[in-house]
Amino acid sequence: MTETLVNALELQNFAESVFLKVGYSEADAKLIASNLLSADLRGVDSHGVARLSGYLRLIKVGRINTKAKPYITHQTPSTAVLDADGALGLLVATEAMNIAIEKSQQVGTGWVSVSNSSHFGIAGRHAMQALPHDMIGIAMTNASALVAPTFGKQRMLGTNPIAVAIPAGNQPPFVADFATTTAANGKLEILQRKGAETPNGWVQNKAGEPTTNANILKEGGVLLPLGSDYEHGSHKGYGLGSIVDVFSAVFSGANYGPWVPPFPAYVPIPENPVGKGIGHFFGAMRIDAWQPSEVFKARMDHWIEAFRNTEPIDSEQPVLIHGDLERAFEIERTANGIPLHPNVITDLKELANELGITTHIFG
Repeated sequence: MTETLVNALELQNFAESVFLKVGYSEADAKLIASNLLSADLRGVDSHGVARLSGYLRLIKVGRINTKAKPYITHQTPSTAVLDADGALGLLVATEAMNIAIEKSQQVGTGWVSVSNSSHFGIAGRHAMQALPHDMIGIAMTNASALVAPTFGKQRMLGTNPIAVAIPAGNQPPFVADFATTTAANGKLEILQRKGAETPNGWVQNKAGEPTTNANILKEGGVLLPLGSDYEHGSHKGYGLGSIVDVFSAVFSGANYGPWVPPFPAYVPIPENPVGKGIGHFFGAMRIDAWQPSEVFKARMDHWIEAFRNTEPIDSEQPVLIHGDLERAFEIERTANGIPLHPNVITDLKELANELGITTHIFG
């Protein structure tokens, strides 16, 4: 099926109008929409407007508080624990990162763990919030359990992404943003829309056997940790996902492991919760806490240039720096529009009709 290109600014304005309709202030709706659209612009189609109706369903069933007032429950000069009060993660993540940045400005580093939140979009967007302040940004979040630990069958961890953004001088910043699974759940959703199978090593069925069925999660299957199996290093992906879970939820008092609330509003919340909502973790580090800013940036430029000049296997495919692909997507999609799958367009049209929003951007 042919995708339709939609102007990025018009799509963001549409998203803003949706959040205004459900009770957010103009400023909050603008911030939420900007965070959401950053995924589409950077080529992470699974986490952009394709999830818009999912957020609205969570609001409708009361699992997201549109009037939330996040508050700090504990802090030191360099750390804080923030209770999100059931807020939309796309919104509270910015507030939490601002707290980390403020603490870093005062004492060199700042660290914030968040509980009682919900899905926060792409981690890279929040890590990059630190870059204009000459800081390194770190963002991670736990997520609903879809991942089996190495040697296991049960869903115990989420895709639990990690993002790190590091400023440079003449070179663009280094921005790594990745799930701790072989593939994020959103990649499965994209394959499902296309009626395609997964590559080997992404998923296993409920018996613990490998499969390429993109719909296997609906049949009791699981995602696999980064590495896919023990021989290829899945214990490392399992370890990374576990670290994210502890930092995001054990630190903050959020739910962890199989108790993390699911994203789909129709899926029941796990019984006997061990905390509140979903958990996130943010960090900001002033680079001049380690060495003069100009020295650090010059060294970072040299590091990036050295890796860019690595001799490639194929002359048609140079070695990339983390963030290169996403930046290229952002430039191209800002100029030419964001490609939307027909199923996503149908979903957005239905959402507009439901909320009484008049729009002609989807054709």
